Amino acid sequence: MEFLLSYGWILLVILFIFSGLVTVNQGFINVVTKFGKYQRILRPGLNFKIPFLEQVYKRISIQNRSVELEFQAVTADQANVYFKSMLLYAVQNADEETIKRVAFKFISDRDLMQALTRTIEGSIRSFVATKRQAEILGLRKEIVEFVKDQIDHSLEEWGYHLLDLQINDITFDQAIIDSMSKVVASNNLKAAAENEGQALLITKTKAAEAEGNAIKISAEAEKEAARLRGQGVALFREEVARGMSEAAEQMKRANLDTNVILFSMWTEAIKNFAEVGKGNIIFLDGSSEGMQKTMQQIQALMVNKRSQ
Repeated sequence: MEFLLSYGWILLVILFIFSGLVTVNQGFINVVTKFGKYQRILRPGLNFKIPFLEQVYKRISIQNRSVELEFQAVTADQANVYFKSMLLYAVQNADEETIKRVAFKFISDRDLMQALTRTIEGSIRSFVATKRQAEILGLRKEIVEFVKDQIDHSLEEWGYHLLDLQINDITFDQAIIDSMSKVVASNNLKAAAENEGQALLITKTKAAEAEGNAIKISAEAEKEAARLRGQGVALFREEVARGMSEAAEQMKRANLDTNVILFSMWTEAIKNFAEVGKGNIIFLDGSSEGMQKTMQQIQALMVNKRSQ
């Protein structure tokens, strides 16, 4: 008993000291008040506060925080748009003034979240109200940038800053989705018809070009064949005339009648008609009188050509 009376004050001092020790976890900062008035902040680690006089008013997390938002907006053409987004935010920094704003601007974290989400929803709704429903799907990036510009100043006053805003899903009423699907389907059918028409036009054009080239090549070939046939006929006639001239000269030197040459040509012609003819009807007098008459006509034709 005497020991307790003698050293009791030491135990009281030890209890007083231990009651004032405060451990602050990493990622948090404690706000200390004295008689309800802000006093100071306690950073991560072991800290000391005056027992009974100082109190930990609030533990502030300086870690990143996220929240999912779902809300509705109306476009300029009166279409309902439904958004699902993810908000990532954090305390601006660990400075004392920033921590004071975070601790005393709102009564609780619930009030902060309500103000933050309503501010973001209002910014997105004001942006969507100026756009048509056909434009919204392609404006995710523009919506995010618009929201950041609108709420950055407010968040700074509250001691926070917006790290990221992701719009994960944008949907419309089912009737609008069905109509958009029909528009896409009709556009696809239109594009397919245009492609098919272009393909058919190309096919027809190429076929016409090929046919024209074939006709041109055939005409060139026919022209060249006719030219070669003419040269062949001319050479044939030249050779026949040369042969007949030589035969006639030889027969004259042998004192023979040159009409034998004409008779030979006559018989060769009749033979050729019989061999080469394919059923065509040719009226020809094959008698000796007929041959004589034909020979006279040929001789008269030759005389006329010489006189010319």
